[in-house]
Amino acid sequence: MEKIKSSEITPESQYLSRREFLKGLGIVSASSMILAACGAQSASSTDIPTDSPANPVNSSPLPATPSPTVIDEPLTSYEAITNYNNYYEFTTDKERVASLAKDFPTSPWQIEVGGLVNKPKTYDLDDISKFSLQERIYRLRCVEAWSMVIPWVGFPLSELLKEVEPTSDAKYVRFETIYDPEKMPGQKVQWYQWPYIEGLRVDEAMHDLTILATGIYGKPLLPQNGAPVRLVVPWKYGFKSIKGIVKIDLVSEMPTSLWMAAAPNEYGFYANVNPEVSHPRWSQASERRIGDNSRTQTLMFNGYEEEVAHLYDGMDLAVNY
Repeated sequence: MEKIKSSEITPESQYLSRREFLKGLGIVSASSMILAACGAQSASSTDIPTDSPANPVNSSPLPATPSPTVIDEPLTSYEAITNYNNYYEFTTDKERVASLAKDFPTSPWQIEVGGLVNKPKTYDLDDISKFSLQERIYRLRCVEAWSMVIPWVGFPLSELLKEVEPTSDAKYVRFETIYDPEKMPGQKVQWYQWPYIEGLRVDEAMHDLTILATGIYGKPLLPQNGAPVRLVVPWKYGFKSIKGIVKIDLVSEMPTSLWMAAAPNEYGFYANVNPEVSHPRWSQASERRIGDNSRTQTLMFNGYEEEVAHLYDGMDLAVNY
């Protein structure tokens, strides 16, 4: 698949015109590997807020290789993406996360990578920046039955994992977010077992669709979106895409995630988007698109079935939910 040459991601106001240009070249595709097939109302570049004093890095654009194909679907606006957030470390109120997280410091930052690896390493932000950034326009489907279409900037998690060389005993990847209850007031709530933990099988983590994201719309992530580094696994419900990562361990046993510990009857390890399996308290057959509030049919594996279904051959996806 031919790559489109570009030195950096364009701002939101130019995304739609870029797609129209590419359509004229005859390279528009409906591929779901990288691109989204659901959308929401777009906004102009004036929706992009000014930088927080605690996060001055957000003033600089992120150079990245664009997605190689596009489809004629609108993206969720930057304003909606940065102001409608699930981030329980701050609050359960989606519309208050941005204000509470505004001054959360995201630099300096370190991610410790270890466990069952040959070359454990602690990465700082300069180390992370050496990985080649790519634009990945993905669907985001929340388990709460709402969705977005987000133009992420990041790099395949597999690139980082290959550097540390997982051993043959490594079967899972365990992720851990920062624990700072003084700056993250939601972590003072004792109902949840903090810090936030998530996990993937090694083959899921090594899949090309799985990325570590550092930006959206060509700009570095804001704190409410998981800055400076978060996981994005587009065929799984959004709670799998852990934010504010500070630790990654290769392990032999399946990790118990925060939501598995909090409500094991409702949240399993896999969290694959499956419209045929309802949540115990609501249907997953359709989703509400943030931005225009329309409803659309939810797709198996969030529309990435062709790319990832083989990972689950022989599994009962109603049991391994």
